[in-house]
Amino acid sequence: MTKTTAKFAAVATLAAAAIALSACGGQPAAGGSTESGGAGGAGGSVITDGSSTVAPLTEAAADLFREEDSSVNVSVATSGTGGGFKAFCADETDISNASRPIKDEEAAECEANGVEFTEIVAANDGLSVIINPENDWATDLTLEQVAKIWAPESEGVVTSWADVDPSFPDVPLTLFGAGTDSGTFDYFTEEVNGETGAIRTDYSPSEDDNITIQGVAGDQGAIGFLGLSYVEENEGAIVAASIDGVYPSTETVQDGTYTPLGRPLFIYVKNAAYTDKPQVKEFVDFYVANSAKISELALFVPLTEEQITTAQEELASLG
Repeated sequence: MTKTTAKFAAVATLAAAAIALSACGGQPAAGGSTESGGAGGAGGSVITDGSSTVAPLTEAAADLFREEDSSVNVSVATSGTGGGFKAFCADETDISNASRPIKDEEAAECEANGVEFTEIVAANDGLSVIINPENDWATDLTLEQVAKIWAPESEGVVTSWADVDPSFPDVPLTLFGAGTDSGTFDYFTEEVNGETGAIRTDYSPSEDDNITIQGVAGDQGAIGFLGLSYVEENEGAIVAASIDGVYPSTETVQDGTYTPLGRPLFIYVKNAAYTDKPQVKEFVDFYVANSAKISELALFVPLTEEQITTAQEELASLG
């Protein structure tokens, strides 16, 4: 099942519950109505771009929000976390979807362009190492083995599973993963290889995680890395390996045992858009108020109570 199929199959069930929980829709807008939905809604558009990992989360939020206020058009583009921040700091978008925190140089670019922003943790994720279902020898890898597989050429390149561990069969390694504009790429390389961008160059990179899934699903010796939600959605086509005996799951991500590959996912909200555009405020408020249902719909790990409180406080500080 594809992410889109899974998402829309769940919308009918979850939409009513999510809307009932919504805390937004009561904010008056200049020249607008205090009620959301239909012709009395805020109207206008909300422009988002960025991470392909976070995109399904924001799409799920947009799907549910459409039932709350169909007058607002929420667009979700996927140029990668880095590409999203470029557009965001150039004042081209209202929200930037990100699978890593903003870098100092990106924040400096925003500041230079007068773009002030607020970081909101939207969900949690377990960055997963995936293998082919026919691979029955590497279902539990050590972080050291993962680092050996993905190490830059200067540290020596392994070409066979037998090179990774002598007990593994002599099956050729084929590698797939996120492209360099992806926050997943930045996070994976830093946590696994100890330096952002440090990785062998002979793998197949893509900003589209579905390409990674297709590559690993079609090759017994393949390995890749992507977000946990894609693993849950493509059960049977790919398998996530445990890392040092810990399998990526909602429980292990939230309790911190799936380390160091458990991570938060973010939306960056442009302050001026939130305060000056009623539709942006309405959507972001809805996003935070319904984070648990949105995470469930998009197959992500929900926020903890502490994270929810922090997100609410961040929005409250914007008025």
